Amino acid sequence: MRINKLELTNFRSYPLLNLTLSPGPTTLIGDNGSGKTNIAEALIYLAFLTSHRVSSNAPLITLGAQQAVVRAEIEKDNRVLQVDLEINATKANRARLNAQPTRSQREILGACQVVYSSPEDLDLVRGEPGTRRDFLDRLLITRSPRLVGVIADYERVVKQRNVLLKTRASTSALIPWDKQLIKFGAQLTAERIGLIERLNPWVAKNYANFNEVKAASISYKCSTDGVSSGVENNIKALTARLEEVAHQEIERGVSLIGPHRDDLHLQLGDFPAKGYASQGESWSMAISLRIGSFNLLKSEGAEPILILDDVFAELDAPRRNQLVSATQLAEQTIITVAVENDLPDELLTEKFYVTPGVVKKGKG
Repeated sequence: MRINKLELTNFRSYPLLNLTLSPGPTTLIGDNGSGKTNIAEALIYLAFLTSHRVSSNAPLITLGAQQAVVRAEIEKDNRVLQVDLEINATKANRARLNAQPTRSQREILGACQVVYSSPEDLDLVRGEPGTRRDFLDRLLITRSPRLVGVIADYERVVKQRNVLLKTRASTSALIPWDKQLIKFGAQLTAERIGLIERLNPWVAKNYANFNEVKAASISYKCSTDGVSSGVENNIKALTARLEEVAHQEIERGVSLIGPHRDDLHLQLGDFPAKGYASQGESWSMAISLRIGSFNLLKSEGAEPILILDDVFAELDAPRRNQLVSATQLAEQTIITVAVENDLPDELLTEKFYVTPGVVKKGKG
């Protein structure tokens, strides 16, 4: 998979940008604040329908404009697909596939598949559980776009159920929401656990390539005992656990069990990575999660675009080399750097130089 052409209209700092991209690595070089990450963000938004930098759409739209548009010509398996996405701040986004309107923007999920790494990846190791849950769910959606519906339904149920719990609604009013919490929660938990089982060997292998002394592994830390990659099993486990915490939920006014309370556990040797990993070990684990995700998708037949956003400046030579090795496996890689010298010498790449609102092709 690769992007042949990318057009941005009123997206962030670009009133209009037309970019023709080649296979292999492409590097966007520019000072901080020049707009190079905005280009990477547009592709990430196209892949997930959310930004990795902000939680709302308004900051993505050029000041004074009504909407932003991301248009991409995507080539996959010798077929060309045009995807148009209109991003709106106060109403639903609209999308087109090959100039034909879709019923929902979700229909474009899967058209653009990406794995990205950014300086914020340290939060995967050191940050809050929500960051790691988001990592898992984005990878789930990349592998199987239909799961965006399960995730959205589950989040809707938790939100509504919490409203009822806060108002001390009757047990009868909670029953239908309890059933949906269990139904969608069992599916999402099963999918996450199955994903981790597939991802764990890739993470361990990538981490070992850094010649770190400790062995790395990942597992699922659940708010409910006895869950697995089996949906029916999870329904039973969640049902039993929900009965146990029913009184506590009413007292506290919040849903206490379910995948919204779970975490991705990262282990280095005998200790959890969070709180024990050094700076270097944290980066090794973060990169192993990202490149491991790329390896997993590729092993399953996908060809995701690799996006490396301002990460080379954060890394020493061995970790840079690990990322360079990943670019050799990707059909297309988009790299952003502030300083050209941060690029490893062995990385052969097409170069674009970015100044505010302008992108010019340079000599590689």
